[in-house]
Amino acid sequence: MSDQTVTDIEKMSFEQALRELETIVRQLEGGEVELEKSIEIYERGSKLKSHCEARLKAAELKIEQIVQGPDGKPTTESASFE
Repeated sequence: MSDQTVTDIEKMSFEQALRELETIVRQLEGGEVELEKSIEIYERGSKLKSHCEARLKAAELKIEQIVQGPDGKPTTESASFE
């Protein structure tokens, strides 16, 4: 994979990367993709998966920071998303 392809993935939102990853999974499960193309899209899918996991982890950390009280300890109240 080229550096440009990795850069393109890094610029994707979580939703964009997940949609493309789902498309790749469908293609691979369908078994209609030639071997060389399968390897290529599998590699991209792996990078998309890593990107999605990183985005989810970042979101999780943000939520933890929001829910923490002023003393840095977690609060017992539920987070409000309104």
